[in-house]
Amino acid sequence: MSVDIDTVKRVAHLARIKVTDDEAGKMTGELNTILAFVEQLDEVDVEGVEPMTSVVKQEMKKRQDVVTDGGYPDKVTGNAPASDDNFFMVPKVVE
Repeated sequence: MSVDIDTVKRVAHLARIKVTDDEAGKMTGELNTILAFVEQLDEVDVEGVEPMTSVVKQEMKKRQDVVTDGGYPDKVTGNAPASDDNFFMVPKVVE
């Protein structure tokens, strides 16, 4: 895949980036280099390779999926300007 100056200008316009003709010419070469690298990655045989998120085998930490009140409502409302019975108090905004 190859990118020309018109494509660079169109992408810059879509991204709301102001690009001069000189910059567009330079970006054309840079984008073509990036796309060539991506095409090179397509050639790698990944058949049988298991997807992974890290090079080190890790188990995800899991917790019980239960609803709780957190157990510390006084800490939650502690910095509130006003609270009553562990509920936030706010001024009335609708008349």
